[in-house]
Amino acid sequence: MDNREDTELTTIIKAQATYYEAPKNLRERISAVLDRAEPENVAPKASQWAEWRQWWGMGAAFAAGMMLTVAITFIYGVSGQQDRLVAQVIDSHVRSLMVAHLSDVTSSDQHTVKPWFSGKLTFSPPVYDLAPDEFPLIGGRLDYIDEHPVAALVYRYHLHTINVFIWPVRTNSSVASSSASRDGFNVTAWTNEGMQFWAVSDIQSADLQRFTQMLRNQSKP
Repeated sequence: MDNREDTELTTIIKAQATYYEAPKNLRERISAVLDRAEPENVAPKASQWAEWRQWWGMGAAFAAGMMLTVAITFIYGVSGQQDRLVAQVIDSHVRSLMVAHLSDVTSSDQHTVKPWFSGKLTFSPPVYDLAPDEFPLIGGRLDYIDEHPVAALVYRYHLHTINVFIWPVRTNSSVASSSASRDGFNVTAWTNEGMQFWAVSDIQSADLQRFTQMLRNQSKP
């Protein structure tokens, strides 16, 4: 049957077919059933989509805010921790000069200074004499920084004193290699082989950097 014949047949049916109206109670029952049979996978209404987008946007904004807060807290936490340690090592350096207590063991022999720490600390600090490079070892002592005992090695550069504080790296209180200047003192910090080092002196920053680089080279294989 072609389209023309199909159209003619439809027209005849509409014109000549007999129609019967369903009873009112049957129509009401069918309508009630259709109202209850809402498909499960019907697409959400426009208002539902708008509400979902609003909550999604709020959630995304909240997550972004939390990430930013964590990042800022971490950055400022590390910065505050470093500032605190800088202040402590400078205070210890100045205190050792004021009370004339630079050394508990006075010697330029690293094989004398290093064994002296044995039994006094829970770690063995590396000790090197840099006298050939104008930084002779003077001695060592015990000090207290960041709420725990540390080793303090004392070096001399012309008429200036350099204190090098050493302690094992602690996850919650270690910093990466850095330099700082405060109140006329220069400070450098670095880590090596599980140890945290802080060098402080009133010598020029370039001279302190040269000293620390020599000290770091000594510990290389």
